[in-house]
Amino acid sequence: MTSSHSEKMKFKRILFKVSGEAMMGDQQFGHDVKAIDKICKQIISAHNLGCEISLVVGGGNIFRGVSKASEGMERVTADYMGMLATCINGLALQSALEKLGLETRMLSAIPINNICEPYIKRRAARHLEKGRVVIFSAGTGNPFFTTDTAAVLRAVEMNCDVILKGTQVDGVYTADPKLDKTATHYDKLKYIDVIKQDLRVMDQTAITLAKDNKLPIVVFSIKEENALHEVVLGRGKFTIIN
Repeated sequence: MTSSHSEKMKFKRILFKVSGEAMMGDQQFGHDVKAIDKICKQIISAHNLGCEISLVVGGGNIFRGVSKASEGMERVTADYMGMLATCINGLALQSALEKLGLETRMLSAIPINNICEPYIKRRAARHLEKGRVVIFSAGTGNPFFTTDTAAVLRAVEMNCDVILKGTQVDGVYTADPKLDKTATHYDKLKYIDVIKQDLRVMDQTAITLAKDNKLPIVVFSIKEENALHEVVLGRGKFTIIN
C-alpha cells in the first residue's frame, strides 16, 4: 500500500542495515520478541510510503553466545559461523514481518536452498520491484568481510539510493555520547573524514566502497519512535555521510 507521502520521499530504494544487537533488546544474546517486533513495525511503516526496502542483518547477538567456542579457532571457520548467525537472524526477521502481513524474500550468499533462495542479482531486483522486502543473509559469502561491507556491496548492486544504519544513538558523534557528555553530533560528514578520524561508523572497507560508488550512508537511532519512516522522508535527527 502506497501512502500519499510517496512523492515526498527523500529515498525511494533503501538498504536498511540492522545490527544483531538490535534484535536482542536488553538480553545478553539471542532474540527479544519485542525488539524484533519494533524493528518490523518500523520497516512496515516505511514500506507503506512506497519505499523499496532491502535488509542486511548482522549476527552479533548470536555469535556473542558462541564466541567462547570460537576462541583459538581458525579465522575462516569463525567467520563462517558468523555468516550462519546472520541466516538465523534473517529467518527471525522474515517470520516476524510475514506475521505482520508483509511479503518477503530471503536470499543467501552461501547455498542453503532448503531454507531460502540463493543470491542472484536480477532475482533480488525483481523482488524489490514487486514490493517485497528482500533480506540479504550470509554477508558477502566470503570470510574476512563484515556485514557492513556486505551491506554496501548489496546496496550498490541493487542501485539503492542510500544505506540506512540504525544504531542505539541518533547519529555520529565526536565521541561516545553515553560516556562523554561533551560529545558533539555531526549532521554531515565526508567519507574521508570518517576514515581519517577512525569514527567507526562502519569498517574502512565498507566506507571506501561506499565512497567509490558515491553511496550515501545515514546513521540514525532505531530506538526513536517511527524513526525509519521519518528518515526515508528526510526528517528527524541523523548523520549523513556522503
